[in-house]
Amino acid sequence: MQVLFATSEAAPLVKTGGLADVSGALPAALRREGVDVRILLPGYPAVLRHLGGQPIVLAEFDVPMLGRAALLEGAMPDGVPLYVIARDDLYARDGGPYQRADGADWPDNDRRFGLLSRVAAMLSQESSPIAWRPDVLHCNDWQTGLAPLFLQLDGTRHAPTLFTIHNLAYQGIFPADSLPRTGLPWDVFRMEGVEFFGNISFLKGGLQTADRITTVSPNYAREIQHEPLGFGLQGLLSWRAKDLTGILNGIDLATWDPGTDPLIPRRYGVDSLLRKDANRSALREVMGLQAVKGVPVAGLVTRFAHQKGLDLLLACVEQALTLPMQFAILGSGEPTLEHAFRDLAARHPGRIGVRIGFDEALSHLVEAGADLFVMPSRFEPCGLNQMYSQRYGTPVVAHATGGLSDSIVDATPEAVAAGEGTGFLFHEPTPPALLAALGRAAAAFGDRRAWRRIQRSGMARDFSWDAAARRYASLYRAVTGTP
Repeated sequence: MQVLFATSEAAPLVKTGGLADVSGALPAALRREGVDVRILLPGYPAVLRHLGGQPIVLAEFDVPMLGRAALLEGAMPDGVPLYVIARDDLYARDGGPYQRADGADWPDNDRRFGLLSRVAAMLSQESSPIAWRPDVLHCNDWQTGLAPLFLQLDGTRHAPTLFTIHNLAYQGIFPADSLPRTGLPWDVFRMEGVEFFGNISFLKGGLQTADRITTVSPNYAREIQHEPLGFGLQGLLSWRAKDLTGILNGIDLATWDPGTDPLIPRRYGVDSLLRKDANRSALREVMGLQAVKGVPVAGLVTRFAHQKGLDLLLACVEQALTLPMQFAILGSGEPTLEHAFRDLAARHPGRIGVRIGFDEALSHLVEAGADLFVMPSRFEPCGLNQMYSQRYGTPVVAHATGGLSDSIVDATPEAVAAGEGTGFLFHEPTPPALLAALGRAAAAFGDRRAWRRIQRSGMARDFSWDAAARRYASLYRAVTGTP
């Protein structure tokens, strides 16, 4: 089975979010399952630097309406084969893959990711400019959403397509007059095509025309078929429900392992959880928290955004301090939320510590040093921190949505007694519901035997990518009719 994995980012070369983590890990897991996966990426500066000064040029070709481009060959750091679209005027820029350094979107993102989609489609046709031909084209998020549509319009024999939604909230919406710049004809500007409330939607193009659709968790696949998480596409997704599958993401077990993690002061495992206390002490010191015996530390590593439900925490955190509880918060994002959390820490020194920015080492210390982890997200297609946390023996307090619901077992008394409970779920995204879940966690923390059972249940969960890879390989076989 040969699969072209088209994506706009892949860790560790270029990353803005969870899509990069999936694109960096899933192909390697698929290759362990015997699938010949090759990644297609735009030629951002970091990607070109990785290829070196004289990369192999596989092909040069003209793309209608988008000009001339070259296809370079290389490999990811883990050895997964890599194809790179070289087009310096579109990709070789300072700033991020989607935005300028000042945070504004690149004004020509329609052309930049129209080219990515078009090249993905070209490589999946019989007329491909290179010898290697995929049996399946696996597209990811709106940046590759036009590829299945290009293949459908071409009408010649081509690879079937699988389209993965990583976050439906991001849809690649552009003004209608962008259509010619993508190379698409005007007759696709209709409700059954890419038209979306008078604009065009790259994501809708993929959802309309891909042979199969996946999301990054089973529960999210159900949620997006209804308001409010359908974001205007719930009707289309409900119509395509028979072609829609939810597959829970995995995590990198080598990077996130408390027994071998080089970024934490004291390594530990399921049979040496007492060593976790040393990491709590280190976290308290770094975050300026008081060393108070018997008071749990709640950790957050998050993007400060409305999606993450941080306003819910702001509304009840001062009540949570009386449980008692401390908070260690790491993240960045919306300036108003950053300011609110800075102010909160200033008003409660020693009990709330806040660090604005991204710090990989500190994120590992939060997972290892916190007693519990908080994820009050309004919606969460999959989420990764809840998996990291359980692996680190750090039970999670989370809103029961998307992948959080799929990956956390609520620690009811019955679940704890059965050795299955791994966290504390709340079902309404409100401050009182979050506070109640924090109260449940604080009470459980006071019962040492129950807490140890919850920790060990979480550490026993299998969040490896291998399980997800087997599901994707099965879908590839289904979409190609391969036994």
